Amino acid sequence: MVRMDQTSHSSTLVGWREWVSLPDADIQWVKAKIDTGARSSSLHAHNIVEFERDGVPWVRFDVQPWQHAASEHITVERPIFDRREVRSSSGHTQKRLFVLLDVVLAGERVTAEVTLTNRSSMGFRMLIGREALRRGFIVNPAKSYFGERPSKTLRRRNRGR
Repeated sequence: MVRMDQTSHSSTLVGWREWVSLPDADIQWVKAKIDTGARSSSLHAHNIVEFERDGVPWVRFDVQPWQHAASEHITVERPIFDRREVRSSSGHTQKRLFVLLDVVLAGERVTAEVTLTNRSSMGFRMLIGREALRRGFIVNPAKSYFGERPSKTLRRRNRGR
């Protein structure tokens, strides 16, 4: 039996990997792993620079949404939401910055707490964790790509052509 909490808005089916968009960051497509074992979501970010804007802590970072296109990046600026210790899947603890980003997953838009970290050695540029999924997503671990996805031409870019 699947139990939805009070914040649920739907019962949207997603697979173990999906294409998502990040409208706050002007990122139309990034391939994400759906990970019910991870509490928070994370995004591959580099050139992370903290600064202040009107007395509020902000962060500027670069995102490479395409797996094999290191020269293509998008610079994003967001207010810092939090700093927390995060334990990786290998058991190592690291202090990370969190930002709030809207994520469009299978046609549903949710606000997610996203950590900024180097995911260059990972198979996916983004990981969607339980906190974002608890808003009404049901994960089918045997399937992929229930939601929208980029054209075949754009998807090939992600595989290194």
